Parts: sequence; C-alpha cells; structure tokens
Amino acid sequence: MMQPLLRRLFLAGLCSVAAVSLAQAQAEPIKFGKIDERDLTGQNFVADSAAPAVVLCDFGRSIFDYNEGQFRVIFERVARIKILKKAGYEYATVKVPLYHRGTTEEKMSGLRGFTYNLVNGQVVKEKLNSESMFREVSTPNVNIRKFTMPNVREGSIIEFTYTVASEFTFNFQDWSFQSDIPVRWSEYRAAIPEYFDYKMLMQGYEPLEVQERNEGVTQYSIRWSSSMDMRTGERESGGATVVTPRVTNYRWAMKNVPAMREEPYMTTTDDYVSKIDFELAGIKWPDEPYKPVANSWEKIDRELLNEDNFGAQLSRGGFLKEQVAALAAQHADPALRAAAVHDLVRRAVKYNGNNGLLSSGTLRRIYDQKSGSSADVNLLLIAALREAGLKANPVVLSTRSHGRMETNVPLLSRFNYVIAHVALPEGKELLVDATEELAPCGMLPYRCLNGVGRLVMSKTEESRWVELKPADRLLTYRQINLTVDEKGGMTGKVHQEHGGYLALDQREKLRKLGEKKYVEEITTGYEGWSIPKYAFKERDAFHKPLTLEYDFAATGSDTPVGTIYLNPLRYFGTNKNPFLHEGRRFPVDFGTALDETIMMNITLPAGYELEETPKGMAVELPEGGGRFIYNVQPGQGILQIVSRMSLVRPVYSAEEYAYLREFFTHVITKQGEKLVLKKKA
Repeated sequence: MMQPLLRRLFLAGLCSVAAVSLAQAQAEPIKFGKIDERDLTGQNFVADSAAPAVVLCDFGRSIFDYNEGQFRVIFERVARIKILKKAGYEYATVKVPLYHRGTTEEKMSGLRGFTYNLVNGQVVKEKLNSESMFREVSTPNVNIRKFTMPNVREGSIIEFTYTVASEFTFNFQDWSFQSDIPVRWSEYRAAIPEYFDYKMLMQGYEPLEVQERNEGVTQYSIRWSSSMDMRTGERESGGATVVTPRVTNYRWAMKNVPAMREEPYMTTTDDYVSKIDFELAGIKWPDEPYKPVANSWEKIDRELLNEDNFGAQLSRGGFLKEQVAALAAQHADPALRAAAVHDLVRRAVKYNGNNGLLSSGTLRRIYDQKSGSSADVNLLLIAALREAGLKANPVVLSTRSHGRMETNVPLLSRFNYVIAHVALPEGKELLVDATEELAPCGMLPYRCLNGVGRLVMSKTEESRWVELKPADRLLTYRQINLTVDEKGGMTGKVHQEHGGYLALDQREKLRKLGEKKYVEEITTGYEGWSIPKYAFKERDAFHKPLTLEYDFAATGSDTPVGTIYLNPLRYFGTNKNPFLHEGRRFPVDFGTALDETIMMNITLPAGYELEETPKGMAVELPEGGGRFIYNVQPGQGILQIVSRMSLVRPVYSAEEYAYLREFFTHVITKQGEKLVLKKKA
C-alpha cells in the first residue's frame, strides 16, 4: 500500500490572537492540578508498554495583547506526562527557549509544576521548587530556561505550566504535535488580530483530529504620551483610542499520535515530525498600506555579503598571496589549481567540529591559530581560491542534522554551513570543502549532502540554488581467493577496496584505531579466525580507494568430515537488513549511491564436490533504481561466486520503501545461503 506523501501546506492569511475570542470559548483539554488518578496505575498504558513515557496532554495557545506602546505575543502552555520507565526520566527535564536581541528579551512567568505519585494507595504530589530551575546560553540570541520535576519515579505523572511574553511578533510560537514518545492529545490555539499576516506551514504525516477557524473581534485600548503613533508614525501629545480589530481564531489538535522514531538513512526527525510553523509575512495598520516584512533570498544574500564575518572576509586573503601565487604558477589548469589551494588550506587549519555561517575572527588570526569552525575553514578557502585567480564564491546550506532546506521560506536561520563554489571553464563547476583532512578536493562531507544550497554572488541577481549532488558513491569491492580443507577450515587472500565516501569513512576509522586494531576488528565475532599478514595501500592518496590486502585463516573441526557446510559470504557480505519496520512514511536518504561487489573463488578439498548448485538471482528495483545479482558457477574442484548490489539513487521515496526492504531481504537471504560440500563416495 502506498504511503501518504508528506503533507506540506502553506496557509497565508491574517491570523490574529485576541484577548477575548471565540477560540477561547472552547473547553480547554486540560486543567492544571486536576489529574485523572486512574492514570497513576498501569492499566491505561498497556498499549504504550514499549515507550519510556507518554504525553497525556500538551496544550498551548498564543494570544496578543497591547502593553506599553506595542503588541506582544502571549504564549501559554500546560503539559502532563506519564513516566513509564527509568529511560523516561529525561522527560522530567524541560527546556524553554527564550529569544533575545539587544536589551529586549522574551520573558517567562507563571512557572508551576507538580509530580504525582501513588504511595500506599494514596496520591502524593510534590511541588516544583526554585532550586530545580536553571538558565543556559544556547546561541547568541537564545537563552534556555530549564527546570527538572522533583521525585520522579516509574509510574509518576508530571505536569507543568508557564507563560512566555514576547515583543518579537516575528517569532510567533511554533507547535509540535508529535514527539519521540507517544502523545495522547496535543492541541494548539492561535488568535491573531487582522494587523498581522502570518504564513503557516503544516508538516507531517499524522491526521488532524481538530482543525477549526472562525472570526471574532476584540478590543484594545491603545494609549500614547509624547510618543510615536504606531499607526501613523506621528508623535502625539497624549490620549487614547480604542480599536476593535477582527480576529481569526484557529484551533488544531491531534489524537493518539505515535512516537516519531529515528530510522536508518534519514536526515533528522525534525524534517518529518508533525508540527506547524509560523512566519510573519506582513503588517497592515488601519488606514495604511500593507507592509511586507518577510525576508527574501535576495535580502538575505545582501545581508550575508555585507556581514563583516562573512562577505567582508572573502577579500582578506592577501596574507596568502605568495603561497597561492606559487600554486597558480605551478597549475595552469583551474581544477588542479583549486585542488592545490584546497590542499594548502586543509593542511593549514584543522576543523574543530563546530558549524556555522560566520567566521570567529579575521582569516589571518584563524590561519595563525591553525584551528577553526567550518565557516572559518571554508571562508578562508574561498579567499585563498580568489587569491589564486579562481572564480570562487560561497554556497550556504543546511546540514543533514540541521534539517531540510525550504527554498520557498526565506529565512537566514535555515542555513548553518558554508562551502566554496568554483566556476570552471566550459560551464563546469566544483563544490569544495576543506574541513575533512582525509577527503579529496571536490568531495563534500557527508553531512552536507542535503538537497540544495544557495550560491551567494557579489551581484545578488546572479545568486541561485545549486544541487548538492555527490559525484562519489559508497563503494566496496572485494576479491577473495579461498581454499577449504577436509576439516572445514579455510585459508585465503583478500583484496579489498573502499572507494568514495566509504574510503573517507574507513580512512577516518583507520586513523582512529591504527592498523593493528583495524585489522583485529575484522575478525570480531568470527570464532577461530586469524589474520597473520596484511598490508594497506593508498592510505594518503585520497582520490583513490583505500586498499587492504590480507591473508586469513579460519579453523574447522579436529578431524575430517564427510559433509562441509560453508557460508563464506557471511564474512564479507551484507548480514543485516537495515529496514526492520514494515512501513515507512518518509524517504530513505542514503546521501549518495551505493555499489558493493564481491568476487570469490573457492578451491574445494580434494575428493569433495558441491551437492547442489544454488540458483542464481537477479533482482531489480522499479524504474531502474537498483540491481542485485548473485551467481554460483561450479567448476572442476572450484567454485566461483559473484555478488553485486547497486543502488543508483541517493534518495528513495516512502512509496518505494517496500520495494527497497524486499530488495535487501533478497540480498541477505541469498548471501546467507549455505554451500554443502559432500565427500565423494
């Protein structure tokens, strides 16, 4: 059965939250301090027995008020959670982000909380105290208020409530209906005056239990005293006016929402969780024209180019002039020159694991300290490429863990990474990143393989989106010569190559473990195995596959046996289906194509023959999406096995998941088939 496509819906219109509105007339789904005592027993949670905790109800609403000369957004939340296991204790710690800019910050108030436990048949509740409340700095513009509920144990119910007042009307509270634990009921209400025009983006796969919209009015008494009239821009000496704007009231709710689970080959759960986001598109005061306030990509381009720690840095690579001039003289070909500059920067400055768009200081200081963030490294790279006479410009993007790039919602916060774009002759182009010490020029880090990025040009009208499409694959090739003795033991030689992104992965593993431990890990889980001899090749030739050649031996029985059961591909093939669940609602994102080839020659012990030749197999995914072939070719005293799996696309849709799961089932089943060798009579 086809899975539903991801619901992504823009709702543009006037959303106004009023102090008095029809939305507020609806009965609230939760009353703070009034729990259902039956929820303290386990009888209501049999269906959730595998979950560490369950959200019983999460209710939020946002309204506007007018205070001290301006509108504010008032967000109220009440939540109640049942803790089922010790693993669920983490849900007793709540983090509330508070935005701030300059001297203005969002303010949290009215925080209250209780933990309920059943003790000797009696309900005992314990109050949240101030000693369990903390402040943290998250980003330059976001602080975190964190609190931990007291005396939490298996079976506890926790509940809390708080209010956040925000003068940042552009930062209207978003809402997630889904969590990584089951949610019994999640509801959000919003009432917004006609002055504010918000775009609303609904995301996810779970159906709405409630979706309501109605119109109402409210009253605001707006006062000013020798201050700017927010409607006309003129200063008034004093007075007051009462306005009654129309209000649009919204109510959304979801019921029995399953936990969002992480699955193999996905970007981030934030890309698929059911939620609603808001963006302020414009403001319309009475008797004034509509004023758009939403960003545009062109405005964001200009903002980045004018930023001292971004665009201004790109012309400050002069201190590298002598070094890159020598490289330019040595390499007339632009692609080779770019590779040489990439090598210079990659060796000079080490990536410290931090991502961002802006440099932490001047490029000269970053170069001298020999360490920096991804922005430090790659802005230095772009400046050096320009000094070498190449047409280099920044590409800003969102990494896989940061989330999908929404090209139809212009927000600077969508980006968290920058790489280099180099324009080559004949319309060719090269995307370059210098953060990976063991990657060749032109290979983007796996974290960057996330759809599209924005090429920011000095002439902003030339800026455009570029596809972050990898040229490299996850490539494995093994050639094995195997000899079986009459006791079922094996000796052999293996030639193994890891190419593309798998080469980068294995080079990093090799550097971390060292050769000895790397080789020892090959035998892990294989009793009786040993590798007496091995040799690595092309360790530092990053544009080539990492090669490992080794001899191995595996012990058999103590005495000769008449029948030998051989399962050679279990040591070298795919031994586990990554897709365990029957269904999947979101894409399978490998990031890049995949190719695995195994060629095995088996020499049989003298006097033995293959009892039955396994059938060959050829499996293809629909629309040329991939192929698996398997074949056993017997000969005089020898066998040849060929197994090849190829997935040609980086991303497969949810509708293709069933085919992909079945495909891997065929691969594992076939590679797991045993060969039966019989001693001749």
